[in-house]
Amino acid sequence: MRILFFLYFLALPAVLFSQNDSREEGSKRSFSERLKGGKQKDTGKVASIDMYRFVTLERDTTYLDTSLTIEREYSHNYLRRDLFGLLAFPNEGQAYNTLQYSLTDYSPFPEMGFTAKHFNFLKVNQILYPSVATPVTELFFKSSLGRGQEVDSYFTANLSPNLNLSIAYKGLRSEGKYINQLSSTGSFRFTMSYHTTSKRYLIKSHFTSQDALNEENGGITTTEDFESEDPDYKNRQRLQVYLTDAESFLRAKRIFVDHVFRVNPSEAANNLYVTHQLNYENKMFQYYQPTLISAVGTQAVNRFGDAIVTSDLKDQTHYNKMYNKAGLVYENTTLGKFQFFVDDFRSNFYYNRILIKDEGVIPSTLSRKINNVGGQYEYWKNKWHGKFLLSKSISKQSISNVEAKLNYDLNDDFQFVFGYQNISKLPDDIYNLYQSEYEAYNWSNNFENEKINVLSGTAVTPWFEASLQLSTLTDHLYFKNTATDDSQQIVTPNQFGGTIKYLSLKLSKELTFGKFALNNTILYQKADQSESVLNVPDLVTRNTLYFSNYFFHNALFIQTGITFNYFTSYYANDYSPVIGEFFVQQQKKIGNYPNLDFFINAKIQRTRVYLKAEHFNSAYTGNNYYSAPNNPYRDMTLRVGLIWNFFN
Repeated sequence: MRILFFLYFLALPAVLFSQNDSREEGSKRSFSERLKGGKQKDTGKVASIDMYRFVTLERDTTYLDTSLTIEREYSHNYLRRDLFGLLAFPNEGQAYNTLQYSLTDYSPFPEMGFTAKHFNFLKVNQILYPSVATPVTELFFKSSLGRGQEVDSYFTANLSPNLNLSIAYKGLRSEGKYINQLSSTGSFRFTMSYHTTSKRYLIKSHFTSQDALNEENGGITTTEDFESEDPDYKNRQRLQVYLTDAESFLRAKRIFVDHVFRVNPSEAANNLYVTHQLNYENKMFQYYQPTLISAVGTQAVNRFGDAIVTSDLKDQTHYNKMYNKAGLVYENTTLGKFQFFVDDFRSNFYYNRILIKDEGVIPSTLSRKINNVGGQYEYWKNKWHGKFLLSKSISKQSISNVEAKLNYDLNDDFQFVFGYQNISKLPDDIYNLYQSEYEAYNWSNNFENEKINVLSGTAVTPWFEASLQLSTLTDHLYFKNTATDDSQQIVTPNQFGGTIKYLSLKLSKELTFGKFALNNTILYQKADQSESVLNVPDLVTRNTLYFSNYFFHNALFIQTGITFNYFTSYYANDYSPVIGEFFVQQQKKIGNYPNLDFFINAKIQRTRVYLKAEHFNSAYTGNNYYSAPNNPYRDMTLRVGLIWNFFN
């Protein structure tokens, strides 16, 4: 990792002095003008912005953007996306508590589990396939918490008009401020996209290798020491934690291929396509704890209950998945696109032993074999775009999925999206099987399918942006702490047989006053349930007051301001390091504290520099800020970073 960082910064001076000496003349200059370098005449061909495309698997297209906006400020973080609705843990590379439940995506297929460990792991639909006129490189850097750094290097090029390759690596090493809190992660991505000149055959494929190593301290043992504001504990290393040498490790590799062949030789009003998709994944999760006894003050505690070993506890879970989908598509320029498909899903969730207990036998393997048949209809006409999908299993393990999405673009100022999903989902494998050297963390279950109905709508207008979601959850699966001793954490899976009704309404609006702007996002949500299973804060808000202006003959663009983050108090989910999952608790509320960030961001040509004082009010508003009941949120931290794009 150190060699990677050394090479990364060694390359920066060479890149710096190879940049064109162009200067921005204002926000209204076109992308092609910036490529030309000022107003100098260029008789050669100039690439336009639509020649630098990044396409998702669903064929949603974005373009290369080197601007400095408030949205770029929100996404300058480890996940490289807006974190509204997520609450970061004390160190980078750790989990995020979910404040906005409507961020949850639903798939009928069962996954491995260990969801708290997967926030940084890129899914299939998050991989971008570029198509660029000239080679493009992006370098991302941000300082971490304690010793370490975050980097993300990306390079793509079209080797020919038909073939594009990209390669990227994101790495993190962050020491953290508390005992036993180091994070070290890596994510390698490689993509390839190709099409024949006639576009009769198209293929998109990628390979990812991702891993996350986290030292796990289990949170602080005595929250009173933290909340007391005793100067002796300003050094967070003095706060006692439950685990001083435990760690978790998740590794995942994926090979993905999606390709299409048009039966008719040339594109016409009626087209027939044959499609195939392959997705193979291999994962491993390990929890390792050399010392089993925790100290709370002077008292010894078995934090996770009794174990079958006295030291060097090591739990390993293995998982692999093979998914194939074959389809036939009929496309008519007037009627739309009709697709019929069959798929085959096979997975193994396994251990290297069978456990025989008084309660019954804990098997070594949970295997899935699911076959679906389905159809999808997609329609475009003028300002309308609709997509409707229906799939149902024909195998022993039953799942189903109904999705509908309708987009209406009235004009550039008004856009509307309506969505509906009805899904019967198999439980993630960790709910039905888990083995551990901790005696209480062994189970074999046969839970019912989760039934989920989601109705959503989004509106973009000149006055505001709004999104509404209404969800009904039946047979909802969750984890909870069943320990009778407050010092212990015995987490087990459970299923709520009742119905949960969930409502969320999010509003966004930016107000401008000359060179000042006030960017606002407010979320209201409510859960109607007979038991406290789905816990969310009623109100989440983010408000940013900032100033923007050009300096030095428009060569330098600066944005500076203050961001206010707040959510109402609620019984937030707690985190279990043994299984890498969040669980429901009813002992401690968190929230109802202000979080203020001050930032100064600058842009010179295609380089954006970020400077931020995160949570700078922490020393003045009391130590009542938490990410989870035993995990304090971050103290005031000064962080710097940059994003650098360069291309010919």
